[in-house]
Amino acid sequence: MAITTGDALIVVDVQNDFCEGGSLAVPGGEDVVPVINGLVQYCESRQIPMFFSRDWHPENHISFKEQGGPWPPHCVQGQKGAAFHPELYIPSSAAVISKAASPDKDAYSAFDGTELLEMLRDQSILRVFICGLATDYCVKSTALDALKEGFEVFIVTDGIKGVNVQPDDSSRALEELDQQGAWLTTSYEAVEF
Repeated sequence: MAITTGDALIVVDVQNDFCEGGSLAVPGGEDVVPVINGLVQYCESRQIPMFFSRDWHPENHISFKEQGGPWPPHCVQGQKGAAFHPELYIPSSAAVISKAASPDKDAYSAFDGTELLEMLRDQSILRVFICGLATDYCVKSTALDALKEGFEVFIVTDGIKGVNVQPDDSSRALEELDQQGAWLTTSYEAVEF
């Protein structure tokens, strides 16, 4: 089950606004950073492709409450909240995937409205390992889209955290992913020493 040639790592939305002190903080969101950094270093040393998605909203984004959406303003292009967590290691070889960058389109999945699928196909990727924020929104949506596109999907469970608007949203998201064919794994199982 370890990450190897033909695999890719997808790191979802580990941005300041989703971490402690952010406008849409995921409880314990910053706790995933050391786990993810370990995965990134492992992948970098083995030349495994890595993709870092980010919410990249304009100031008048449709998902913001002021525009009739459900969320407070977050991850606004060029602002501190949209930056990746300062301790997150992003190698120069990694690709950054910006999503929901137009005012009238929201996107939870890193595949939605981006070139991620094409980039994975161009590199003949068969399996994706997904970690990041938040389990019950963007991680879940990204994983479901990856499954629909025929990838074998592994969710790195110690590298994710959820919003849990409803108390069991994250556990329900993982159950759904499991039922849809995703594998639940840990960072320890994903690396081979």
